Amino acid sequence: MNEQESPLSLILFSGTDDRLGAAAILATGAAAMGRPVNVFLQYWALDAFRRGKVNAWHGAAPEAGPSGAVLVRTSLAGPRHWSELFRQAKDIGDVKIHACALSMELFDITHEDLDPLVDDIEGVAAFMSDATTGPITFI
Repeated sequence: MNEQESPLSLILFSGTDDRLGAAAILATGAAAMGRPVNVFLQYWALDAFRRGKVNAWHGAAPEAGPSGAVLVRTSLAGPRHWSELFRQAKDIGDVKIHACALSMELFDITHEDLDPLVDDIEGVAAFMSDATTGPITFI
C-alpha cells in the first residue's frame, strides 16, 4: 500500500475550535488527495459533535491566550467553520468519523445525540485496526 492509499487516522481529544479546525483542514486535504481518513472522537471532541453544539463556540486552546481566542472566533465567522470543512471532506473523499464507545458511555451520549457528521460508534481496538497501515495524529 503506498502513502496515498494508506489512511490518515486522526484521534481528536480536544473540543476547542482551533484544534477541531486543524483536524478538519487535515481531513479535507487528505480527502482531496484521495487518501481515506478515519477520525476518532474522544472526550471533549466528542462533546463538540453533539446535535446543537456543532455550530456553537467551543473556545480556543489555553495556550492561544486571549488574542488567539479572538482570532479563532473571528475566523469562525467566515465560510469555513470546522464542521463545514468536515462536511466538505466527506463529500469529496472517503472520510469516516467514529465516536469512541467508551467516551459515549462516560458522557452518557447516544448515537441519536450526535450530529449526522458522525458515522458510527466504535471501540479503541476497532479504530486501531483501521489505523494500522497509516499515520496516527493526536489532536
